[in-house]
Formats: sequence, C-alpha cells, structure tokens
Amino acid sequence: MKALLPVFCRPLGYFVIALGLFMPFLMVLMGRVTDGNLLFYKECSKLLMMMGALMIIFAWHKGETAETEKVRNSAVRNAMFLTVLYIFGGMLFRVWKGDLMSVDSSTFLIFLIINVLCLEFGLKKSSVDRLFKQKGR
Repeated sequence: MKALLPVFCRPLGYFVIALGLFMPFLMVLMGRVTDGNLLFYKECSKLLMMMGALMIIFAWHKGETAETEKVRNSAVRNAMFLTVLYIFGGMLFRVWKGDLMSVDSSTFLIFLIINVLCLEFGLKKSSVDRLFKQKGR
C-alpha cells in the first residue's frame, strides 16, 4: 500500500486524534454538552479520531522505502487479526453476561487505532533492524 498523504500529515494526525479525545471534556467544561447533543459530540469525536488515524496510516514517512510499504501492509494484516480477536472476545463477554442491549459501535475506530499501533511498532522495529545490520558489517 503506497502512501497517499504528505509527511506533515503524520504529526497532524496525532494532533487530530488528541483533539478528538479531549474535545468532549472541553465541551463539558464549557457547558455545551446536554442530553440532546451528547450523541452528536460522541460521534464527532469518533469521526475525528478516525480521520486522524487514517492520516497517520496513509502519510508518507521520511526516508520511505519498499520496506516501509511492507511494514504498512503487515500492519494492516495484523490489525485485522487483532480487531477480529477483540470483537470476538467482546461478543463472548456479552453472551456470557447475557447482555442483550449493548452493541459495539466503534469497530472501525478500534481497527484504525490498532492499525496505527502496529504500523508504529513495525516502523520502529525495521529501523532498529536496519541499525543492527549496519553495525554488524
């Protein structure tokens, strides 16, 4: 998977995720959240976090190589596997508790966050591997 966005979108993506994370708390402190608009702010927050995660995943990295593309592809594969395990575990937990009312509605956001974590881990691992290969020569 090739990068689609410029390099500055990666730190901007982390900023957008932080904004989406802290926006509800700021709105509560300013007295803007009511029972009528709570769902709106919740969904806006989730949407901001999704956009930030997509910006991180699709941003060009400094010194991007074919290895970076492989890391990005493996991050998506690992994130899919871990997300399915997470969703399955949540389903088993709800069945075990006999909870008929709750439903997991943030599956795509969970997938994207796990994908970002896998991507960052893979990039750091590949840079450490590259460093040890250079010292080993």
